Amino acid sequence: MSDDRQKKAFPVSWDQFHRDARALAWRLAGAGPFEGIVCITRGGLVPAAIVARELGLRMIETVCIASYHDYTQQGEMQVLKPISGAVTAAVGEGGRGLLVVDDLVDTGKTARLVRDMLPAAHFATVYAKPLGRPLIDTFITEVSQDTWIYFPWDMGLSFQPPIRDGAA
Repeated sequence: MSDDRQKKAFPVSWDQFHRDARALAWRLAGAGPFEGIVCITRGGLVPAAIVARELGLRMIETVCIASYHDYTQQGEMQVLKPISGAVTAAVGEGGRGLLVVDDLVDTGKTARLVRDMLPAAHFATVYAKPLGRPLIDTFITEVSQDTWIYFPWDMGLSFQPPIRDGAA
């Protein structure tokens, strides 16, 4: 979604994100048992670490997908690293027993792509927008589609571009 359509800002502090990710783990504790986590990078890394700790999960895998290429425009989906065959072989058919974690489901494009890879997995996000919400089994907070969430790793006192993009 382009910046001109984003009307609302929702800044999330580290403390708030940690509380929300722990609330997600609490909610997921009754949805398992899970044999492992697949986190969708990059946004799913932090909540997956918190959920893994809280649920005592040790098998953590990543699926690396690029969709936001400039922080404001969701572009073509690109799988940079698929889910390891060793992980999918260790669980039930279609990913049964796996928990897929991401920070946010927005339009649902990323979730749909991963859901095609792991149709029987349980999908969880900390935040959900209406277009993507039907693809998620568990989430904590719903925000409107026209809200842009500023995650703590994107902010200092103001937005901080990644070092790769020339930040000092």
